Amino acid sequence: MGAEDLRFAILIDGDNISAKYIEGILNEMANYGVATYKRIYGDWTSPGAAKWRDELLSKSITPIQQFANVTGKNATDSALIIDAMDILYGGMVDGFCIVSSDSDFTRLASRLRESGMRVIGMGEDKTPRSFRNACTKFISLENILDTYEQEIDEPAARSGRSADKAEPHTARKAVENTIANIITENANKGKATGLGEVGSRLNNKYPDFDVRDYGYSLLSKFLEESSRFTVNKTGRSQTVALAEGDGTTERQVTAYIVGKVKSAGRNGIELGYLGNLVHTNFPRFSWKDKGYSKFSKFVQHIRPVDIVDDSHGSRAVIRKARGDKK
Repeated sequence: MGAEDLRFAILIDGDNISAKYIEGILNEMANYGVATYKRIYGDWTSPGAAKWRDELLSKSITPIQQFANVTGKNATDSALIIDAMDILYGGMVDGFCIVSSDSDFTRLASRLRESGMRVIGMGEDKTPRSFRNACTKFISLENILDTYEQEIDEPAARSGRSADKAEPHTARKAVENTIANIITENANKGKATGLGEVGSRLNNKYPDFDVRDYGYSLLSKFLEESSRFTVNKTGRSQTVALAEGDGTTERQVTAYIVGKVKSAGRNGIELGYLGNLVHTNFPRFSWKDKGYSKFSKFVQHIRPVDIVDDSHGSRAVIRKARGDKK
């Protein structure tokens, strides 16, 4: 079954999400499948719901009325959760799109995934990580608003938001390290790494990963502009590989490590700190490219250096000469 054949229930927390996102929400979901259900939950008698009411008819979204009967927590969350479970048991959809920045839907997302459903979460940048990670895929509403505004040629609105945009939840370095691990794993198995595999595995590890958080519209551009990777195109297929080194040799790095360990004295140097120094001074050198799974394994092969583990952690020290008991 192709993506265009998947059926989704789009359930929107109207008390929590602004009406300005609706065009972007529907456009984004068109990339994943067909919206079989489109429902929004809220108190439509409240003045704050006026902007949503203008969108409901034109977008064919069914409003579900929930009166604010008590002060504090309203019934919107409960109504959305009950409907989601009813739709699940009805067996008429392949997945759900839950639109909210509220962590209260974390358990719902987990429960739907346990039943084999694909769960697309959408929320603002403030959405807690618990809800993000509970979804199969999480999409920032600010990102899809940016995309829609760009499509209708409103650069002023886009640039205004970009200046205040929060940093991505997943650091770029962490993403690049994961990609490097994927490529290395495949190389050990004697196979190339496809661009599609990179995207799929990144999404599995980081449900909220989105290249738009880093200023790109395509994953290929994200990779091409990184000094660590190259993207090779053959016909319609694209593969990703580690970039060639910058001329740094293993001998240079080894000499640098020995020098740092010696200068640290008899107590040696903390292994993690040493790894950071190597990365800072030789940013394109990768011990994994040399066949070592961990930095500690690479250090262990250096003849004058030992690694010791004690209550203070792992440290690199100069190996004692035979007969030296000090």
